Amino acid sequence: MHKKTLSLSLYLNYFIHGIGLIILTQNMQSLSHHWQAPLATVSYVISGVGIGRLLAYFILGNLSDHWGRKIFVNLGMISYFIFFVGMAFVTDIKVAYFLAILAGVANSALDAGTYTTFIEMGDTQGAANVLLKAFMSAGEFLLPLLIANLDAQKLWYGWSFLMAAGLLVLNFILLNRQQFPPRNQQSQQSTIESQQLSPAKKIIAAICLAGYGYTSMAVMILYTQWISLFVSRTFGFNAVLAHWLLSLYSIGSISGVIIIFILLRHNISESRLLITLNILALLALCTVCYSPWALVSMAAAVIFGFSAAGGIMQVGLNQFIQLYPQIKGRITGIYFTFGSLASFSIPIITGWLSQTSIAQAMRFDIFVGLAGLILVSLACWALRTPKSLSNQRQQINKIDQRIIRLLNRRFKIVTTISDLKLNQQLPILDKQRESNVLKTVAQKTAQSEHIPYLQAIYQTIMTNSRSYQEKLSKENQHD
Repeated sequence: MHKKTLSLSLYLNYFIHGIGLIILTQNMQSLSHHWQAPLATVSYVISGVGIGRLLAYFILGNLSDHWGRKIFVNLGMISYFIFFVGMAFVTDIKVAYFLAILAGVANSALDAGTYTTFIEMGDTQGAANVLLKAFMSAGEFLLPLLIANLDAQKLWYGWSFLMAAGLLVLNFILLNRQQFPPRNQQSQQSTIESQQLSPAKKIIAAICLAGYGYTSMAVMILYTQWISLFVSRTFGFNAVLAHWLLSLYSIGSISGVIIIFILLRHNISESRLLITLNILALLALCTVCYSPWALVSMAAAVIFGFSAAGGIMQVGLNQFIQLYPQIKGRITGIYFTFGSLASFSIPIITGWLSQTSIAQAMRFDIFVGLAGLILVSLACWALRTPKSLSNQRQQINKIDQRIIRLLNRRFKIVTTISDLKLNQQLPILDKQRESNVLKTVAQKTAQSEHIPYLQAIYQTIMTNSRSYQEKLSKENQHD
């Protein structure tokens, strides 16, 4: 299995998926003319995507645990291909609605096969799930530019659909040359931690994380749906500034994906991230909802995008999967089913609230954000495991991984130093340098009783560095 090639193909799928998420809304006018139907009819067709998700998530997630991930990634790609090609030419509204449902099924199939695959690639691949959102965002960013260019050139709108279909064909060939990891394989750490939890705590954590699947999606949908109208009506912001708050949210979201990915790769606690970012999102949301100052609102919009839409939903999924590592597909299906329920229910709830006032509809997001914070706090409390020998060894394993990476970097620099010493005809052993390193170790060590042991470790590192330089020197002389 070539992890990098497989990962690239899975990421490309989510770039195309990002296009699929907005391609109907971006082509609403063109589709309306092509179908000779009002925009309301196009909007009705678009609702089929949500229906497809609701129908498929739980079923496909379950089946992926039994039949394997690759089948469902392929199912997602084939379904999207039919959707893209069909939508470019369809004229019948009923057929168009079926194709929209098929796009929702494609979304569900990709999620059922992809998120689980990244977890099964290895312990650090939970961070890779967060990066999927970056590729979705890239697709959502580039498609409007493509459609604007097609409009400017007076070209057929269907090319936007067919280009996405063409990318799918190429990626389908690339993906099916790759081998997927065995399904339902469990990391030792996930298995141990799951076994240490009591049944009651597992149920509490599962309920809370499923609920967070709803609130994490709801808080984003509500913001994007109402923010522009809210600030213009409530605070009198002009149209440019009102829409700019949505753009700043997107900038924060993309930045968040990158930063959260880096933090997870450095083994930052997922529980700590969940709580911290939900607190930050709630504070930013309160600021946006009550601050009449434009600059403050702009800063808060970036922070809200970073904390609420920067991949934290995927972090919640990672935690849920680790709770039940033997049924990853089913858990993914449950989690995103709750997210789909939010997509369906939040527009209805806020539409009803907006009849009273737009401000009430927007500020309902604070209640949703608070509910999300309570849910993740309860989940993280339930997921806490008592200290044990195996648990502590897992912590050491994480630290060892970081030490190994740093030692590899150190030896790369040692190689450069060896070449410089050889060119300048300097001896390999530099006693003054080694003495200074050991003094620095003593000065930087917080606990004095650790000093002799840390100095012994560093002495061993430097001894082996010298041995490595001697080996390099002999090889150069041989050449």
